[in-house]
Amino acid sequence: MTEGTIDLRVGVRGAAARLREAGVASADVDAVELAAHALGVDASEVRRLMVLGGRTLPSRYAVLVDERARRVPLQHLTGRAHFRRLTLSVGPGVFVPRPETELLVELALAEVDRVSASRADAPVRVVDLCTGSGAIALSVKEERPDAEVRGVEISPDAYAWAVANRDRLALDLDLVEGDATQPCFPDWTNGVDVVTVNPPYIPVGAVPLDPEVRDHDPAVALYGGSEDGLAIPLAVARVAATLLRPGGLVLLEHADSQGESLPRRLAAAGGWTDVADHDDLSGRPRVTTARRSR
Repeated sequence: MTEGTIDLRVGVRGAAARLREAGVASADVDAVELAAHALGVDASEVRRLMVLGGRTLPSRYAVLVDERARRVPLQHLTGRAHFRRLTLSVGPGVFVPRPETELLVELALAEVDRVSASRADAPVRVVDLCTGSGAIALSVKEERPDAEVRGVEISPDAYAWAVANRDRLALDLDLVEGDATQPCFPDWTNGVDVVTVNPPYIPVGAVPLDPEVRDHDPAVALYGGSEDGLAIPLAVARVAATLLRPGGLVLLEHADSQGESLPRRLAAAGGWTDVADHDDLSGRPRVTTARRSR
């Protein structure tokens, strides 16, 4: 493919076919997103131009399609990930945020609203443990600007991505590089209303099927530190318990196979009430919530 020689419509359709052959589930969407990135426009503009005709693709589109066919994540190629109302910068060294995590944000925002309605004398405090790219913390702050939000991330690479996202989006978010399984924010001990967590939870020894996850997401963001994958999530939950006010809510994302085991282990650990699990939009178990005992 050379500059100005491949018709946009023909090129995108050919790229989609190639990506399908390579096993990419979202081949049509990815072909359009890569074209948008190559042309410096948004996806809706690419679709409009495909209808109108007459537009050609730059030569670098072929390179992008080649990389995607090798299962390099789309977000690594475009440098961006869409999450709720935000467009986040992502790349090697940081976990790419997934749409299913938006459920956790929805539940957290509902709790922020509940606390705000019942208490007008102080802002709601939210801590995001294992913040990664900052997707959860930044979304909460962007959608509920009156909340005070902090985040913790252990990986220097992921922390750098989170800081870059915060600064580019100009959101007032306190980020700390540190281990979420260890005490943090001592000035907020017993004073936090909501703790959100998307921890590493894949069982040790399990290998993700998708090459995008297996070969490109950082291991520190994937593996839960035990055969059942729950060692790190439960350790982070213990930190959440030290931060939360009595009655405060923790929200933990988990694998769909952990919809019974994580709530059971959390309830057995003690110190929690109202332990419940919530399905994502595809009907799979996704988020466990619990309240710190009063």
